[in-house]
Amino acid sequence: MKFFSIDNPVWRAVLKLGQIWYLDLLWLVTSLPLITIGASTTALIYSCMKLREDDGYTTTNFFHSFRENFRQSTIIWLLYAAVGALLGWGLIYWNQTDSSTLKIGWAVTIALCIPYGLSLLYVFAVQAKFVNTVKNTIHYSIILAIKHYRFTIQMVIMMAVLIYLNVETIVWANYLTAFLGVGLVAYLFSVYYAHIFEAYLPPAPSDEEDK
Repeated sequence: MKFFSIDNPVWRAVLKLGQIWYLDLLWLVTSLPLITIGASTTALIYSCMKLREDDGYTTTNFFHSFRENFRQSTIIWLLYAAVGALLGWGLIYWNQTDSSTLKIGWAVTIALCIPYGLSLLYVFAVQAKFVNTVKNTIHYSIILAIKHYRFTIQMVIMMAVLIYLNVETIVWANYLTAFLGVGLVAYLFSVYYAHIFEAYLPPAPSDEEDK
């Protein structure tokens, strides 16, 4: 029966969701030491991009990227965690300050939060797809976020809506986030990453060049 065929769109969607759930579980388990969040996030994004193309095996793709990018992704994660902590402290500090410099302090901190947040949307995806130094990976993540601002805005809106729905305790959103969580976000974002990165990758060799 066609309904039970593996090529049936419904079953393909169910299988895809199952793989996303599995990737989310792998991400959660490998992120538990906390220091490994960078490597696990890079591996998750890499695997989601491969999953979109039906390229390779989910577990193999994840741990291949996890091992290959562990050192550099960990450095990037620690840098972003440190900067994020400083920015968070700055917001708390200026929120509790009544001095005349309050507005200036708030303005400066918010101004720094913007490139930080935009870069965070791209940095692990750039790490997953390209070979660069840590400095260049961070640099390119900011450039891509600004250059492809339409996609960046869409990703920001997507994250804002997801956070809003969970904060408002929308039941279906809570279940969806609990079940698929980061894996679903990474998969949806991988659509944008694939489109953006395509322009920066060398063209695939043609059949005539292969002969």
